[in-house]
Amino acid sequence: MNRPDVLVDGDDTYDAAAAPEMVRLLLEEQLDMVNGQRNVAGVETQAYRRGHRMGNRVLSGLVRMVFGDRIRDMLSGYRVFSRRFVKTFPALASGFETETEFTIHALDLMMPLAELPVSYRERPAGSASKLRTYSDGLRILRTILVLVKEERPLQFFALAGVLLMLLAIMLGVPVVSVYLRTGLVPRLPTAVLSTGIMMISFLSFACGLILDSVARARKEAKRLAYLAIARWGA
Repeated sequence: MNRPDVLVDGDDTYDAAAAPEMVRLLLEEQLDMVNGQRNVAGVETQAYRRGHRMGNRVLSGLVRMVFGDRIRDMLSGYRVFSRRFVKTFPALASGFETETEFTIHALDLMMPLAELPVSYRERPAGSASKLRTYSDGLRILRTILVLVKEERPLQFFALAGVLLMLLAIMLGVPVVSVYLRTGLVPRLPTAVLSTGIMMISFLSFACGLILDSVARARKEAKRLAYLAIARWGA
């Protein structure tokens, strides 16, 4: 049966009354994902502290830069999915990185999606968050980098190549400057290191080009699998 699936964190911080509206939006707009954008109306809560909000904005901003500016609250734990989404989602993560995978999966396949502001409140008395701010934040950042490498290899390796090239130039310019003045290369190890780093930067560009073709083929296969599942009402 082609029906929506609702996912929500089990800590009673999200407004359950928003679920019918999220489902209605998914069905009426023929969407594949509706994301519950947390709204605390400027109130500081222990469940969603200011540092967590800042981290969410930074991580969400990184994803928007690479995959498109269609999601504001990437780490929300309140979502509604279509059958198309659920059947094509490769669940790989086991922790708080799952929300990142949800978001990037939808953005990468250009799925129709929307965000709906939902109320967010304090946890019930006696409950505690399992989120470890720094270690889980680093795991989420690592997941983003891995997914960028997998889905956008040209951008990933081109950036790595540019950074390596700049490093090689910084090391090599003084050596070349001395050689042009004196005809000598007094810092041969630096010259060799600069040359090696420059060669690695070109290899990085080449890897990006090759892997980009592979990623495009993989994306096309995933897109075909996604389109093979009937839309709402089909």
